[in-house]
Amino acid sequence: MQHAVGAPLPPPHPPMPPGPAPAPGWSAPAPPPAVPPGPPPTPPSSPPVPSDGATGHFALAPGLPVPPPVDAAHAAVAVLLIGPAGAGKTTVARHWADRRAVPTAHISLDDVREWVRSGFADPQSGWNDNSEAQYRLARRTCGFAARNFLANGISCILDDAVFPDRPVVGLGGWKRHVGPGLLPVVLLPGLDVVLERNAERTGNRRLDDEEVARIHGRMAGWYGSGLPIIDNSQQDVATTARLLDEAVARSLAGAAGR
Repeated sequence: MQHAVGAPLPPPHPPMPPGPAPAPGWSAPAPPPAVPPGPPPTPPSSPPVPSDGATGHFALAPGLPVPPPVDAAHAAVAVLLIGPAGAGKTTVARHWADRRAVPTAHISLDDVREWVRSGFADPQSGWNDNSEAQYRLARRTCGFAARNFLANGISCILDDAVFPDRPVVGLGGWKRHVGPGLLPVVLLPGLDVVLERNAERTGNRRLDDEEVARIHGRMAGWYGSGLPIIDNSQQDVATTARLLDEAVARSLAGAAGR
């Protein structure tokens, strides 16, 4: 049946009436054509930016932004200052923490180790299982403190005599406690300077000359390790702290570039 051009289309066929047989002339409507399923459209990572609203031309989405230079003076960091007894670690760490532009804490391993009063295992009386256990406990405690400071936006600097020939116990242990973002820096003046500074110490922090020389010799293994090394034999505390700032800035820049 044909309809005049421009005339409205007839209404669709009504559904099949109830009953045993369809009414004469009734035919079932054809089912709609099946649309094969396809993958859902992938939304763009970023919406295109129209360059000209009049023409509708769209420019390509820009690439990832280039990260700004790292501002080491204001970054929240965790620094591990490594060095032998008499290197000036504690003095430099305190000076550096005192003068940063952001809140910074100094966490001294020796201070934490000496929290033990009764039953303190003094290494000068002989290295044994008790002194080793107290050192390990102090390192874990310092590591927990550093992570807590960082979680609250406060930088920290820790100091310890970490030996390069014991990486799992020393540097590896610190990174397990604090995290992979820990920035180690070695403070290593000459042996004569270390001996002179150690002679000015008092109490259980003063070591005999042979022990100081042995520790200093083991610390020389850090040369060639790739860690930043500061020889502060001829530097005062303020200059050494500035060199530490520069070493931290280089480490942060290197980490950002990876």
